[in-house]
Amino acid sequence: MVFNSIEFLLFAGLFFLLWPVFRTKDAARWTFIVVASFVFYGAWDWRFLFLIIFSGLVDYCAGLALGSAIKHRRAILGASLFANLGALFIFKYSVFFATVIQDLVNPFGLEINLVNSIPEFALILPVGISFYTFQSLSYTIDVYKGKLKPTRNILLFFSYLAMFPQLVAGPIIRAKDFLNQLRSYRIPSEIEKWNAFKMICFGLFQKVVIADNLSFFVDSAYQGKSMYSGSLYWWFIVVAFSFQIYCDFSGYTLIARGLAKYMGYHFKMNFNHPYFAKSIREFWTRWHISLSNWFRDYVYIPLGGSRKGKHYGMYALVITMLLSGIWHGANYTFIAWASLHVIYLLIERKTNWYKRFKRIPYLLTILIFLQVTLAWVFFRAVSIDQAFNIVGRLVSFRSSDLNFVDTYLSGVVFLILAIIIEMTIYLRKNFRPLKKFYWSRKNSFDYALLTLCILCIVFFRGEGSQFIYFQF
Repeated sequence: MVFNSIEFLLFAGLFFLLWPVFRTKDAARWTFIVVASFVFYGAWDWRFLFLIIFSGLVDYCAGLALGSAIKHRRAILGASLFANLGALFIFKYSVFFATVIQDLVNPFGLEINLVNSIPEFALILPVGISFYTFQSLSYTIDVYKGKLKPTRNILLFFSYLAMFPQLVAGPIIRAKDFLNQLRSYRIPSEIEKWNAFKMICFGLFQKVVIADNLSFFVDSAYQGKSMYSGSLYWWFIVVAFSFQIYCDFSGYTLIARGLAKYMGYHFKMNFNHPYFAKSIREFWTRWHISLSNWFRDYVYIPLGGSRKGKHYGMYALVITMLLSGIWHGANYTFIAWASLHVIYLLIERKTNWYKRFKRIPYLLTILIFLQVTLAWVFFRAVSIDQAFNIVGRLVSFRSSDLNFVDTYLSGVVFLILAIIIEMTIYLRKNFRPLKKFYWSRKNSFDYALLTLCILCIVFFRGEGSQFIYFQF
């Protein structure tokens, strides 16, 4: 059940119709959230529910044990880590690591086929497993560190873990931020409902109008179905993917935040115009903020961060980024993508080269965007060989066949539209004359923009597809 489907529209309509009935009493509110979220998640495959229930029960019990235990606290935390990361490894990484072992031993004449020995159930990747596993783990770790008191109500805990707006693709919410919200209820004001409606509409616009229309051209290129192969064509494709993945994921987050706000809850911002970053470090403070903060708080800082010296900080950075790459997917391409960002970040730390462009910030923004776009090639490519082949085409500067513009004219139009919209929104927030103009005509501007978004959603939506980050 995806946000851009008729099934979800019916589900959400029924949920918000019944929500006022159940929200006033704690037990009824939490039960309703859990049941509705399980129905939402079970719509993909009801068998996946056993996995999220298992993960939740492990960390719920671990939290209670940590709350009362004086001894063996590390063992309790270790058991939680082993259970959660073990389940994640089995379902997401078993095939990948079996393939890696096969690749390592084959040159020595040892022919083994570990992939065929993996149980059939482990070959199915449960949707959103990486998101709710990290969310559940953050609860146990925070209880272990004394930052959070364990909750004794299992319905309250599963309301936090399984709340349907962010269950399958984030943002990754923290128990210390959200459990207190769930302990009470708020009736959203009219302004909050209006803002929630705007978030949902613009999120759907990003997904079904921009991302879905760009996906056809991007997918055909990476699947080898296009007749074009020139440098200019591939620059169009890689830039299109940069905006496709941004609008796809940012669109999901906006819808999730809007749904939560309509319930009376608040999810923190997960994207903050990442393509306007003026360094790669700043990019990671703007892109998928909840995941970046998770790795910072639970991997980078525990490894020592930069507190143990500059060189140790670089070591912690490398480990954190590589783990982030592996989190995104069980493929060499994700490791290569993360490695490229490691190189970017290390060069930045060593040289501070970006500071030399402070007087020409827009040129710096373009340079950082080009770095990020080049890295996205490895993220999207089917294999390392394909990624290097595409990079070779990007830098070969061979004569390009401009006929692709006629063939993919609508793709060019939607890409230009995405760039214009992102620039307009960013400048509206940061460019003083435009910001002043917007606030002086805020209501009329919002009404016109929403009307345009709704019309585009109805008449210019692309072919429906799942959100990209569902695969993680």
